Amino acid sequence: MMPPQVVAWALAALALALVLALGTALGRIAGSRQWGVPEALLAGGLGLLLGPAGPLPQPLLPASVLAVWAQLPPLLLTLVFGSLLLGKALPSLGGLWRPLTAQVLLSLTLAFGQYLVAAVVVQLLMPLPGIHPLMACLIEVAYEGGHAAAAAIGPTYAKLGFAGGEALGLALATVGLLSSTLLGGVVVVLARRLDWLQVNPAPAVPRLEATNAPQPGPPAAGARGDGARGVAAAGAAAAGAATSAAGRLEAARAWALNLGLAGLAVGLGWLILEGLRWLADRQGGGFQAVIEALPVFPLAIVGSLLVRLALERSGRSGVASAAIQGLVASLAADLLITAATACLDISLLVQDWLPLTALAVSGLVWNLAVVLLFGRLILPAPWFERAIVEFGQATGVAASGLLLLRMADPHDQADVLPAFSIKQLLLQPLLAGGVLTAIAPLLVMRLGLPLWSGLCLILVLVWIGLGLLLARH
Repeated sequence: MMPPQVVAWALAALALALVLALGTALGRIAGSRQWGVPEALLAGGLGLLLGPAGPLPQPLLPASVLAVWAQLPPLLLTLVFGSLLLGKALPSLGGLWRPLTAQVLLSLTLAFGQYLVAAVVVQLLMPLPGIHPLMACLIEVAYEGGHAAAAAIGPTYAKLGFAGGEALGLALATVGLLSSTLLGGVVVVLARRLDWLQVNPAPAVPRLEATNAPQPGPPAAGARGDGARGVAAAGAAAAGAATSAAGRLEAARAWALNLGLAGLAVGLGWLILEGLRWLADRQGGGFQAVIEALPVFPLAIVGSLLVRLALERSGRSGVASAAIQGLVASLAADLLITAATACLDISLLVQDWLPLTALAVSGLVWNLAVVLLFGRLILPAPWFERAIVEFGQATGVAASGLLLLRMADPHDQADVLPAFSIKQLLLQPLLAGGVLTAIAPLLVMRLGLPLWSGLCLILVLVWIGLGLLLARH
């Protein structure tokens, strides 16, 4: 007999898959993507309506199911990062230098600007009751790091006297996830109408029939009419069935192998984190505080890189399928958005609506302005495809960025992912739940909001200046 916890997780996973499938079907019928609304967002809204927070007197999705869903975003985000580098050949850094440096500077501008904007907003709201200085960290934690970072940094907030920081971070992370997919989808639609997109949908590939299929023709000499033709047709059908069965077996083997590679990448990331924690326990001090707040998903991309390197060095890179790894990342991102949206805590949003609204709106305005104005100036072509994935990452974690990129470039013609993936590898351990995210609350409490704001302003001006200098030369 299976343990009750395993049964609960299995039922919750099945319910999540059904809700996503239903939301996807409704979205395709309504043409939601034409209006910039991803199907996963519709599925999450459907889950919210069917859950305890919805209007139904007897919710179809019990609280126990949503409790499991609430634990899924960090796991799914780790899977997204674990599969990010597996399916494509690692490019040479020489060819990536220009887009990579531009996207690094754009990401640094977005992140430190989020700290700056939040600090200014919190200082303006300080006369109101219930405003804590550590709210100045919430935009970067929630938008860049998402639910995983908000949950990981929660104990640090509690130690520093901000007991509600984790709950507010989770709520703002959900708002960021919703905003990035909804607002980002609208921006993609507008970009298509304004001819900002530099790639066109790939033409449909004509379906090729099997070359060994029997061709119609006159019966051979001595054939026995319909009976002979029936035997020939039966033989052809049997051969086709055997070929189809072999194809299904090969497809199943490819899926199992690629899922195993993604799992291996995630496992290596976990081992690296455990090694860092072992070292931190012996070092103590600030290093230990930083590592304790570091989640596993930033290191999953390191595991993805290591697995890809091993495959290329051994000449086995062909076993990693770009199509399968892309589907794994897309499905994980869709499930993440569905689960996080369905678990939105409406009561918390109502209770702290003023600071959350101020932080959410100011963060969105900053992200849009930087991506559409500064990004257009410094990013190489195709600038919009590179910019929209950065907007998704900076507002609703990498899963949203990949989803928006799929909307703008469904056939991967722009080839944006290599530079984005390497940029994530460089900055993920620092931002979005990394080292800076972990030490920022300590710096805010030690330096104070005015000095922290000045430091962030200086860094933002430095990143903008370097970006403009790079674009000029």
